[in-house]
Order: sequence, then C-alpha cells, then structure tokens
Amino acid sequence: MSTEPLEQFKIEYQTGKNAFERGQYREAVQFLAKASQLVDRNSRLGGETLMWLVTAYQAAGQSSEATALCRTLLRHPSIETRKQAKRLIYILEAPELKSRPEWRVEIPDMSTLDEGNSKIAQVSMTATAKKPKPKSSESELPFEDLSQINTQDNGFEWVAMVAIALLVGGLLWFS
Repeated sequence: MSTEPLEQFKIEYQTGKNAFERGQYREAVQFLAKASQLVDRNSRLGGETLMWLVTAYQAAGQSSEATALCRTLLRHPSIETRKQAKRLIYILEAPELKSRPEWRVEIPDMSTLDEGNSKIAQVSMTATAKKPKPKSSESELPFEDLSQINTQDNGFEWVAMVAIALLVGGLLWFS
C-alpha cells in the first residue's frame, strides 16, 4: 500500500470512528465503507475496519447488512477478528427480549418546551425533590450510659505506634 492510499484510509477510518462516537451512524457507515475499500480486507487492520463497519451498520438500523458482514468475518484470516465476529454474531442474532409496558420509564420530550415553559419545568422539578429532614436537636438524642462502655486499653495503640516508629526510623536510616 503506497502512502497516498494509506493516508486516505487513515482519514476515512478516523472520520468514520469519530462520526460513530458522536452518534452520526449513517455518516460513519459511509466513511468506514470507503475506508474498508482502501485497505486489504484480509489484514488485521482490514478486519478491525470491518468490525467497526458492522457496529455502524447495526447502530444505523441496517441489521441485515451488519449480520451479513459479520458472517463473512467469521472466516477472516485474523484470529482476533474471527473471535470478535463470533461474539458479535451471537449478539446480533439473539432474540429480542419483550418487556412489559409497566417496566418502561417514559422520558419526556423536552425539546418542545419554549423558554417560558422551561422555567416552569425547572421550578416543578425542584418542587418535587425530596426535602431533607431537619437535623434533630441534641435533646432528642438518647444519652449513653458511660458505665457500660469498655474504656480499658487493649494495647493495640501501643503496638501500632511502635510499628510506625520502626518503619519511619528504618526509612530514615536507609535513606
């Protein structure tokens, strides 16, 4: 591969990945498809590009293209690409789970609110928030019976202090 097609591949590949990460899936499909034509599809880099293309197809709603391409990657020369394709085809062909409507939480569409309504929404959201409980006064706290508390020293503090002193002394001695 000469430097000009390699540079063009890098540009298309990186632009496709960036578009995918920004949620622009159709554009990602276009850039990654072009990048896959500029590289040897049987190379490790070609397999990586095609895996990105599979995920972009799926995200763009082109499930049949994603599944078909992923099936071809099951016979790819790169072992890592074959492993990833095997895992991904398992996900792509998994049956869609059905959920009950009561399990779903509907997210309201806030894009239709104009400037005046958004302030009302902000006020109503803060009004529905739980208010913290007021701190209880000290008179409500029960007193503990001090005669029931074990105040005898078990020697642990002295052992810890000696260990720390030895550690610090050792570090100062060897430095």
